[in-house]
Amino acid sequence: MADQQEEEDLRMALRMSMQNSPPEPKRSKPRDTAILPAAKTPEESRQLQRELMAAAAEKRMLAAAKAAPPSSSQSKNERSGDFEMKEAEKKAKEVNLGNELSDKEAHQLFAMVFGTGVSKDILAQWSNQGIRFSPDPETSMGLVQHEGGPCGVLATIQAFVLKHLLFFPDELGKVAANMPQNLNSRRSKSQYVASNNFSAFTEDAKARALVKSMSEMLFLCGNNKRAVIATLSVISHGIEGSEGSSKDVIIAQALEGLSIESASDLQKVLRVDRYTSPTSAFKRLEAMIPIFQSRMGALLFLISALLSRGLDCVQADRDDPSQPLVTAPFGHASQEIVNLLLCGQAVPNVFDGRMDLGGGMFLKGIFTSVEVGFLTLLESLNFCKVGQNLKCPKWPIWVVGSESHYTVLFALDTAVQDENELEERESQIRKAFDAQDQSGGGGFISVEAFHQVLRETSIRLRSEKLDSLCNSGFIVWSEFWQVILDLDKNLGGLKDSTGQMGRKIFDLYHFNGIAKSDLNGSQATTEGSESSQKDAEVAKPEQPPQHAPLADCIRTRWPRAVCNWIGDPPSIV
Repeated sequence: MADQQEEEDLRMALRMSMQNSPPEPKRSKPRDTAILPAAKTPEESRQLQRELMAAAAEKRMLAAAKAAPPSSSQSKNERSGDFEMKEAEKKAKEVNLGNELSDKEAHQLFAMVFGTGVSKDILAQWSNQGIRFSPDPETSMGLVQHEGGPCGVLATIQAFVLKHLLFFPDELGKVAANMPQNLNSRRSKSQYVASNNFSAFTEDAKARALVKSMSEMLFLCGNNKRAVIATLSVISHGIEGSEGSSKDVIIAQALEGLSIESASDLQKVLRVDRYTSPTSAFKRLEAMIPIFQSRMGALLFLISALLSRGLDCVQADRDDPSQPLVTAPFGHASQEIVNLLLCGQAVPNVFDGRMDLGGGMFLKGIFTSVEVGFLTLLESLNFCKVGQNLKCPKWPIWVVGSESHYTVLFALDTAVQDENELEERESQIRKAFDAQDQSGGGGFISVEAFHQVLRETSIRLRSEKLDSLCNSGFIVWSEFWQVILDLDKNLGGLKDSTGQMGRKIFDLYHFNGIAKSDLNGSQATTEGSESSQKDAEVAKPEQPPQHAPLADCIRTRWPRAVCNWIGDPPSIV
């Protein structure tokens, strides 16, 4: 009731301010407010809006006192007063102050990301990495990493940016009204080959691809229902209305001396806005893109993704929520961060579905297909098993993980994911084996499970070969796979006496965002797969195979791949 009465009083003051007999002002001194301080709570935000309107009323009342109009024009002034009151209300509503996190939310968020004993070096890494494109003309479509740590965030954004630049170039100039539809759409069932003229992308096209990617990823984290955009109170309002280099100057001045070393620091400077409309979120991101390009950009986007998912949901996604998402001692982005940005859930594993450990315990993996995928060197070392959801994304783009870094691998031709008869048979056998693998990606199953795999895949082994495989009490995938390659097709195997069965040659491109190596790539041809390098000619298939850690990653997706490149080997570290 008190709020209603106050609003009514305010409206009456605004009306009477346009009449010739002004009442005594509500405030003894007009309040000149050019830039509003950030409201600490929604209630204080409303109070601030009321004060703004009251100040405008006071100014008009003082002007009316100096030159009161004749009584004959009273009705006209009354109508003018109604109009100006609505204008004042409209302008007050347009002031986007953002919302401050509660003390509990700020402490939960900071502990979730960094833990309790985070070093200043790690905090500095995550507070000094913007989301900016490379200045080099031939890698200008790539985001540059200057600090160690946030590469997991940058690489996943890079993968989505490439999706929009390569496969949806005609959509970049359109308003993002129906953007979430892209999450579940393909351009076409037919083959599509993107251009390899990376230097042809305009700055405007790259900027819109970045904004579309960020919006798509945040709504993905928000279950396609919401997106939360985190910005900084010290600069989020000062840049609105500014243009060009003046924005960079405003941001640089505002960030001078700013550091985030605790939850209370985070609470003081962080402001969040929640959106259910993709168009509104797109416009807000577009306006705030200079902030995400600033040194706080990578951290702000990670926070936006976590809040879009919901802090409690993030913790429920994880197998061990007691550990920080940014891992010590080097401050790397965890697999949970990468998975959150790729599939919308902060699960810690890369296999499909979930793994039942018995006794009511299970491990969570990837439950849905994804737009862009993931490969890792750790799979080639038998430390984990990447499932088909991440290996076979909707678009031929993969974040590539090594022991300490994330990079991006991509193809221009969607046909690289098409499976021929041989590859379909490979996938069928591997899927049956993985379904029985309860080792957490170790690549071995029990004898009983092995017999189930043989039945499901119609593989008939001679008794001596079967006894040899089962001798140790468990069957290792690598040994089983070699047996399959030597087994005749009429017995369910994949023996190829010609060496040409299922052979195909295609190109993949690799981008490493670290500033010192973003020019390092390699273009390599493989029989079944390849990695790429800038300015390199396609290698001839007759060349002997070459080896690099990236080639090992590629073979986790195309097991029989033979890779070649010209120049230095592509680096994934």
